[in-house]
Amino acid sequence: MALGTAVEKERALVAWMQARAPLAIGFSGGVDSAYLAAVAVEALGPERAVALIGRSDSLAGSEEDNALAVAETLGIPVLQVETAELADPRYAANPTNRCYFCKSVLWDTLVPLARERGFVTVIDGTNADDLGDYRPGGKAAKERGVASPLAELGFTKDEIRERTKARNLSWWDRPSSPCLASRLPYGTAVTPERLRQVDRAELALRTLGVTGNLRVRHHGDRARVEMDRDQLEHWSRPGAREQVVDAVTAAGYEEVELDPRGFRSGSLNVLDGASLPGH
Repeated sequence: MALGTAVEKERALVAWMQARAPLAIGFSGGVDSAYLAAVAVEALGPERAVALIGRSDSLAGSEEDNALAVAETLGIPVLQVETAELADPRYAANPTNRCYFCKSVLWDTLVPLARERGFVTVIDGTNADDLGDYRPGGKAAKERGVASPLAELGFTKDEIRERTKARNLSWWDRPSSPCLASRLPYGTAVTPERLRQVDRAELALRTLGVTGNLRVRHHGDRARVEMDRDQLEHWSRPGAREQVVDAVTAAGYEEVELDPRGFRSGSLNVLDGASLPGH
């Protein structure tokens, strides 16, 4: 659906939700799902919306805490459930369509749970920008009847941030943080130990003071650290670089590379040949 301004799209989103309520939202606490939750609470009331949170080893501990804090701020009820994607050998093998198996487990767990409680419509935070990236998880969502109203109505990431900022919500510019398995090259088995190692390294860098987009890419004993350009300039300086290396080696890595190209979303997709044609 082609619409004009972000405000017009938001009006269309309100109407979309009202026509399909009550709603269950696949909720990570990121900007996209938090925006959906904010609009849903405003348009429907907290009794006709719920945030579905899947807890797993693939989610950084800080992300779980953030999701719960954001849901509390918005006043949306939460339904949490453990998922077990690591028990699926197809996911654990980490093929290029790993996300398909991850989201299959997630939605096979969450959708029935929501519908048992009367939430027939289940939605996720996929936006229009996401449609141009390699996202096999989207196929799993569609197969299970999960709707993506932000993508359907043409919301870009910038527009979602704009409307979030308009609500004076502090997380409007929060960087995206996909699951920890996205830091492992395709073909490297996903294990709890590797996920925890990545999580420790990224938490150590956040504690050190690294802001913005951050990824610790796992290459066996070597970690490749990606960060935004302004951060890269600062942390590449003598003394600061050593702090980065010390923080990451403390997480168990033997070698640390500060990637001079900076942060690149989906860089492992490109490195492993999984990007879409033209990307």
